[in-house]
Amino acid sequence: MVAPPDNDVLWARSLHCFLGGSPALEEVSLGVRDGEILAVDGPRGSGKTTLLRCLSGQLVPQRGEVWFNSAPVHTMNAVQRERLRRDRFGWIGPEPELVPELTAWENAALPLLMSGVSHRAARTKALEWLERLDIGRCAARRPYALLQAQRQRVAVARALVAAPAVLFADEPTAPLHGPDRAQVLRTLTTAARSHGITVVLATLDAEVATVADRVVRLVDGRRVGSERPSEAEGRAACSLSV
Repeated sequence: MVAPPDNDVLWARSLHCFLGGSPALEEVSLGVRDGEILAVDGPRGSGKTTLLRCLSGQLVPQRGEVWFNSAPVHTMNAVQRERLRRDRFGWIGPEPELVPELTAWENAALPLLMSGVSHRAARTKALEWLERLDIGRCAARRPYALLQAQRQRVAVARALVAAPAVLFADEPTAPLHGPDRAQVLRTLTTAARSHGITVVLATLDAEVATVADRVVRLVDGRRVGSERPSEAEGRAACSLSV
């Protein structure tokens, strides 16, 4: 095994992953620099979610290597990978997956409470993030009393509350529209820049990809290129004009 470059917080080499007997990733390699916002773009079924799951330790590839800060994630056991996800990573999916019995602030504070932070400190930090996401007024409500867009904002707050080293965002704005989507993206990018959080963002939306420093494209489980957001925006504009 060869350790990753020093300036890469995440590094993957020759990832092969099969799901249900079919190839989901084939020979995918990439590096993510510390503090970078990297967008992974591609059509549905291209392997974006599978790649994020491999990079975050949720899924172990059949072949290939994944490193986080020079630690080999692909050789860690299940307990070590779970600890890594809890202590160093954040995750936002296309669905909020909140705990129905907990209030909005309790859901947002959950990573802190589970790591032993005091109830008062966890509540204060959770309320700060809910306010940033403009849903502080909903802090005492349970998920059933929230709109879909509000539930997704709570999930974003939960992912950011512990200031993870790496935030994995799998279609985080999928259930949002217009101003809601813009605000969540703005909060994500502002938080990443101000807290030094590395972000790996999977998206179908070329407009969402423009918030990234760099865009990696997947098609049929293979990496087909890398470009700057301005290039991705231009490509999307050309496709719309055809």
